[in-house]
Amino acid sequence: MPVTTDTPGALDGLRVLDLTQVMAGPFCTMLLADLGADVIKIENPATGDQTRRSWGYPVHGEDSRAFLALNRNKRSVCLDLKNSDELASFHRLVGSADVVVENFRPGVTKRLGVDYETLSALNPRLIYASVSGFGQTGPYADRPGYDLIAQAMSGVMSITGTPGATPVKCGLPVGDLGAGMFCAFGIVAAVHARTRTGEGQYVETSLFEAALAMSVWESTEYWATGQIPQPLGSANRMSAPYQALRTKDGYVTVGANNERLWQRLCEALGLARLQTDPRFVTNTDRMSNRGELAAELETCLASATTDEWVTRLLDAGVPAGPIRDYRQVLDEDPHVQARGMVQEVDHPVEGRVRVLGTPVRMSRTPARIRRHPPLLGEHTEEVLGE
Repeated sequence: MPVTTDTPGALDGLRVLDLTQVMAGPFCTMLLADLGADVIKIENPATGDQTRRSWGYPVHGEDSRAFLALNRNKRSVCLDLKNSDELASFHRLVGSADVVVENFRPGVTKRLGVDYETLSALNPRLIYASVSGFGQTGPYADRPGYDLIAQAMSGVMSITGTPGATPVKCGLPVGDLGAGMFCAFGIVAAVHARTRTGEGQYVETSLFEAALAMSVWESTEYWATGQIPQPLGSANRMSAPYQALRTKDGYVTVGANNERLWQRLCEALGLARLQTDPRFVTNTDRMSNRGELAAELETCLASATTDEWVTRLLDAGVPAGPIRDYRQVLDEDPHVQARGMVQEVDHPVEGRVRVLGTPVRMSRTPARIRRHPPLLGEHTEEVLGE
C-alpha cells in the first residue's frame, strides 16, 4: 500500500507524558513517538534532561548530540513539579493523556505527587509506566540504576569478552536500551488491553531485569549442565563454528550453526576430512573442541583475505560477513542506505543532524521522523494552550 508523509502512524492519537531522562526512558518514548504517538517531554525549566548539557559531543548549541539521538519526534514542556501551580498544570495534562512514563528512583514520584495512585485517580484510563535500575520492589529497589551496574549484577559482564581476560561490559548498553524496549512493549500491550477493559494499569521494568531477560542461552547452559557460563569471545554457546575467525588480513564471521551448513563450510574450505574427525562429528563435539576447531579453520582461512572468503562462503551457501567499524557502516554501507537506517533531520540550532532510522517497518502505518529533537521548553505554550 503506498503511503505519504500524511499517513498516520500506528500510535497516532496516543498522548504520552514523558517524565524520563538520560537513556532507558527516552529510548522507550522515542520508539513510541516514531510510531506516531504525541510524546510530550516534561522537563525541569532550570536543567532539562540531564543529557542536554552534561553529556558529550555538543556541536553548535548547548544540547548535546546524546540528547538529540534519543529525543526526536517529541515536544518539550517546561514544568517545575515542585511548584504547586505547575504541578496542577501537569495534573490537568494527565486528564487528556493516555500514558505517563517515568524513570525516577523508587519513591520520588510519590514525593512529587506524580505517582501512579495519584494520577490514576485523575484518569482511570491512564497507563503508567516506570523504568528503574532494579524495579520498584525487592532488596535492590533503592539502588541507583546504571547500565554498567545492571550488566555487572545480572551476569552479562561475566560472559562478555575473552576467556581469562579482565571483565568487560557489552559494548552496547543492553540494560538501558533493553529496558526501554521492554517498557515500550509493555505500554503497547497495556493500550491493547485497555481496548477490552476500558481501564489503564501500571507497567514497570528495570535495567537489571532487561539484561537478565536477554540471558536466554546463558541461563539455559547453566540449568542444563550445572556449569557456570564463561566468556567465549565471539563464539556461540549453542553451536560451533559460529564466531569470528582470522583470515589473511583480518577476520571473517562464520555462522555454520547446523549440520548442513557445517558440511558446506568444510567443502568450501577444502576441509572435508574434518567431517569425519571424531573431534568435530557432531555439534556437541565441535562445541567441546572449539579451540582446536578454530585453529584448523584459521590455518585454511589464512590463505586469502576476508573479502575473498566472504564471497566464497556466501557463494557456497554459508552465512558469512566481515567485521566493520562504524565509519564503514554509517558512511559506506549500501544496505544501510537502502534500508534508510541513517536519516537526517533539520534542527533550528544544529542544522542538518544525522540520526539512526527506525528498524521497524510497517506497510500501512509506517514509523517516521516528524519533528526535530525539541529545544528546552520549545512547546510549553503550545501544549498548555491546548
